[in-house]
Amino acid sequence: MTGSEVPRRGVRGAAFGRAAAMAQAGRRRRRRGRGEQAMVPEAQFSSYYGRPILKKPVWAPLDIAGYLYLGGLSGASSLLAAGGHVTGRPALARSAKLAAAGGISLSLVALVHDLGRPVRFLNMLRVFKPTSPMNLGSWLLAGYVPLTMAAAASDVAGRYRLVGSAATGAAALLGPAVTTYTAVLISDTAVPSWHEGHRELPFVFAGSGATAAAGLALAAAPVAQTGPARRLALLGAALELGAFQLMKRRMGLMAEPYEEGRPRALLRSAEILAAGGAALAAFAGRKHSRPLAAVAGAALLTGSAALRFGVFHAGVASAENPKYTVVPQRERLRAHTD
Repeated sequence: MTGSEVPRRGVRGAAFGRAAAMAQAGRRRRRRGRGEQAMVPEAQFSSYYGRPILKKPVWAPLDIAGYLYLGGLSGASSLLAAGGHVTGRPALARSAKLAAAGGISLSLVALVHDLGRPVRFLNMLRVFKPTSPMNLGSWLLAGYVPLTMAAAASDVAGRYRLVGSAATGAAALLGPAVTTYTAVLISDTAVPSWHEGHRELPFVFAGSGATAAAGLALAAAPVAQTGPARRLALLGAALELGAFQLMKRRMGLMAEPYEEGRPRALLRSAEILAAGGAALAAFAGRKHSRPLAAVAGAALLTGSAALRFGVFHAGVASAENPKYTVVPQRERLRAHTD
């Protein structure tokens, strides 16, 4: 045996020992079962040149979030106007009719301003497409706006009362759809945190619209006539807060944008203002205090606006981060292959 063969044999023996140890470890892993996870760093989600996978919404926040907010205020105000009209509360009915007409007018102004040219809105009425929320919403607004204008004009002028009553009733029938269709509209997009909330978001918007309409009525009408508005505030706040919490719990990862940054601050403010405004509205009714009712109304109006802007900014944030596009796709693929 030469001197060079000893280290060679030593190397072969060490290699054999390592191979045996690895084989034994492999057998132990197989006995423990499958599915052992690899110890690798957590994935970093990015795209070419750092650009988002989805194009983020290019809508101006003031235009579109304002459009969402004012449409909800108007639709719920139509219901409140009909309630005041039927129960003999003329001041409440008038303030709600004016809120419905003014809110939907400003909502259209915000929409057209974002579109750039009024003719673009009119072009959407060239066809009727039941599968398009945008097209259906355009037709809904085309029918709703004249009704609110007729109801408000008849009340202020004190003429054509029969026409005004019919317009008030018809606007109230369309009011719930006007309040909630914008939630369907944004949920129909590819924006992750909007699309994933498609089940509960219409209920969130319905509650938010109700609190806004109740808040404006509380601030504008005499306390003695605001009973329906106070009840609507309590119902709207409960629906808004409950549906929003349920939505976030069901969404899982997609709820993260609602809990971070600017959306978190806006949505926390919305929750506090909605709950506090509803409680203060009930207290103002017991005390028959006009100043308290006005403060409650301002809180409810501001809280509803904060919710719409928070939802808008959360959607934009989810579109900017590739994680909210990639992870759900991988989970769906994994579920399909399993």
